[in-house]
Amino acid sequence: MIVQNLKIFSQNVRKNSLITNTILETYSHFDIILIQEPSWSEIHKIPSFANCDGKPLMGTCHHSNWIVFARYSSNNNDFPRVISYVNIHLNSLRFLLRKDIFDHRDISIISFTNNDTCHYILNIYSDSSHSALKYLKDTEVNISHVLLMTGDFNIRDSLWDPSFPFNSSINDDLIMIADSFDLALSSPTNPGPTRFSDTARESNLVIDLMFL
Repeated sequence: MIVQNLKIFSQNVRKNSLITNTILETYSHFDIILIQEPSWSEIHKIPSFANCDGKPLMGTCHHSNWIVFARYSSNNNDFPRVISYVNIHLNSLRFLLRKDIFDHRDISIISFTNNDTCHYILNIYSDSSHSALKYLKDTEVNISHVLLMTGDFNIRDSLWDPSFPFNSSINDDLIMIADSFDLALSSPTNPGPTRFSDTARESNLVIDLMFL
């Protein structure tokens, strides 16, 4: 496989399981799907000595065509806000979720081996406090061959949104993090908003970015 030919889809589904299931069902022509803000809900009850009704088992969307990579937690307040799905036809590339590198609910880093080289893909959700970016800034790692860092960064900045006239102070941190992985901001072939407002009073935003 030629790494440059990987087809990757990324979207914030805003905890909507219907959207996620639709993507998994209809986007089989993609190799990797990166989801931000996935849904988490009770799948079924598991036996429990402490609760006669059983303990709820929480989970997210699955599909037989996709391998799920998620940082599971027993803490209801620490469910992951990023999930990576890898098409089963790439199973031979030995994809792994690399919690040994980054262990954070808003960061999914997966690796795979191609032609004896280990490559990495980063899926990011940056909340209003930008906790993921602060974690990345404060965590020293030495990895190479990062192919992609993408996701929902929740940063408005004139650098990527011509309709927004200001620069964000957190922008410098984001660019510095991307530079540490030898990545640069990618310009879209079809520029436009990446998040559309639910109400007419709010502006559409460019907050989903890709660094290659």
